[in-house]
Amino acid sequence: MAKKKEDDKKKHVTVVTKKSLQFLEEYINNPAPTGYEWEGQKLWLNYLKPYIDEHFVDNYGTAVGVINPKAEFKVVIEAHADEISWYVNYITADGLIYVIRNGGSDHQIAPSKRVNIHTEKGLVKAVFGWPAIHTRHGEKEQAPELKNIFLDCGCISKEEVEKLGIHVGCVITYEDEFMVLNDRYYVGRALDNRVGGFMIAEVARLLKENKKKLPFGLYIVNSVQEEIGLRGAEMIAQRIKPNVAIVTDVTHDTTTPMINKNIQGDLSAGKGPVVSYAPAVQTNLNKLLIKTAEKNEIPFQRQASSRSTGTDTDAFAYSNGGVPSALISLPLRYMHTTVEMVHKEDVDNVISLIYESLLNIKDGQDFREFK
Repeated sequence: MAKKKEDDKKKHVTVVTKKSLQFLEEYINNPAPTGYEWEGQKLWLNYLKPYIDEHFVDNYGTAVGVINPKAEFKVVIEAHADEISWYVNYITADGLIYVIRNGGSDHQIAPSKRVNIHTEKGLVKAVFGWPAIHTRHGEKEQAPELKNIFLDCGCISKEEVEKLGIHVGCVITYEDEFMVLNDRYYVGRALDNRVGGFMIAEVARLLKENKKKLPFGLYIVNSVQEEIGLRGAEMIAQRIKPNVAIVTDVTHDTTTPMINKNIQGDLSAGKGPVVSYAPAVQTNLNKLLIKTAEKNEIPFQRQASSRSTGTDTDAFAYSNGGVPSALISLPLRYMHTTVEMVHKEDVDNVISLIYESLLNIKDGQDFREFK
């Protein structure tokens, strides 16, 4: 019986191509901190352009590709483009630099990390310093905190730091780069959520390559400033005024140590996309996603949120008098570190689920439970 069940299991369909993977690597390696996403947005649009009819960019950098721009009924598929980072906050007289967060940057991973400080003169290399283990004595070791982590860029005075072009307000990103681990996982910084931008671009590619004609306008949206409160999505939702929104972001793989499944739920990288249950998630649109997954034998998992999803889904759902919105999440290990990790098959399956769901949405579809 066990062998029969294994034989009956649908073989995984690979979606990401070698060319796609080359773009993903370039896109992840390019820094795009919150508020400064434009270089990444340019890369994304250049990849997307062969698969769309037109595009536009708003004042803060949210990029939108459009298929069937003249259609009245508008469907959005969306991800966010920004990555967490740091700001220069204070430069000491002896040339050390203290920082504040730009988004939810994790102070505990900072010590000994290499960074790039973005200045008008170009990138300046620096490191997060930390006292050697030999010098840390006492009953209780001091843990890394925002008040005690600092950057060293090799300077010995404030004036020398400033001559490099560094000033209060310069943004700082980690320099860690993309890799594939054991031919199973994509690993890198800012997979939250540039991998989402990659996946929605791949949906557009599939639509074009498979010559699918949608009965509505499709808006492929890569929003800015999600990491500081869904701001880019709030702005672009008002401009597009969509009728439906399907958002993709990451969620926690809860199978690694020190995560409480009683609180975070039971989710695992490699077991498929995650559909969410939350007040912002419109019930009948969510049912469409689930039925699509079941019909196409796409594995999926379920997650419950309390008051909000904490993603751009909330921004779209509560805009323009209420927009039927749903969330498809990608399980991710080690969120907001430089070694964020997602399963290759989950990436393929999120792309497939969004793609197949679009093919099941009708022009003018009414998702209300009753009228």
